[in-house]
Amino acid sequence: MKNSKPFSVKNKVDNTTQKLGSLFLLMLSCVFFFGVNLISAQEKEVESQDEYKPFSMSAHIKNMHTWHGFVVHPGAIFATSLEYNSRNSKLTLGLWGGAGLTNIDVVNINTGDNVSANYQEVSIYAKYRISDNVFVEAVSHNNFTGVEERGDKLRYWSYDRDQGYNFVDLNFGLNVSKNTALYLATILGGGSGDYEIKANGELENSWTHYFEIKSKVWEKDDYKLALFVGGAWSFITDKTFYTEAQGNIINVGASLNDKINLGKLKIPAEVTAMWNPEKQKTVLQLDITIF
Repeated sequence: MKNSKPFSVKNKVDNTTQKLGSLFLLMLSCVFFFGVNLISAQEKEVESQDEYKPFSMSAHIKNMHTWHGFVVHPGAIFATSLEYNSRNSKLTLGLWGGAGLTNIDVVNINTGDNVSANYQEVSIYAKYRISDNVFVEAVSHNNFTGVEERGDKLRYWSYDRDQGYNFVDLNFGLNVSKNTALYLATILGGGSGDYEIKANGELENSWTHYFEIKSKVWEKDDYKLALFVGGAWSFITDKTFYTEAQGNIINVGASLNDKINLGKLKIPAEVTAMWNPEKQKTVLQLDITIF
């Protein structure tokens, strides 16, 4: 759920991006307040035999972590999530966290040496399902891998675009049929390097858009095969968060879902073959759901 863009450190603080971060926190607080009151109201209506459970959690093991055509972490990770879901299943508030089981090297800005760092991410999201086929979602991506190791100060709630590891995007999803889904994500402002440096040295926010089509093409028993293609572009700058050009196809591939039999247990698993045409990168990702 997060980028692998190179980090940059500058002294200039971007007020626009900071305001976007504050706006996201305010929005999240309002949604959280609404959710708490919704829980309280629902509890008054719930009978003792009611099976509704507002909170849930999950755990996954992956051989690597990819996102929108990026290899966020090239080694194995352990991922977890914690969610609140409203009784009518329309509202979801959640935390998604990932921790690397292998290390990567980052460059310390003070010494110039390569330093070993562990992949770390804790992202926040709020999702509202307008209908069974339409949803809107806001995500604060917080990937703080190697921040301290490279000699920077860790500030989890910092949305300074020069610091390079936090950004917010606004997403829309639409199921156009039983088998085909459309997904549009827009990065707000210039977070985490989503900007272009102009000739006069000013920074121009890209407001990058990412659009993906995914369609299930085959299904039998527990097997499900889907194909997908995704691209990114900017209406404002000549580069985007994902590409070196104004727009490009960056995420092409297929995913196969199945259930692994372990005795009497059936564990969901997904294998994704992903190709990024611009970077000429091809990977095979395995995602096993523990619970």
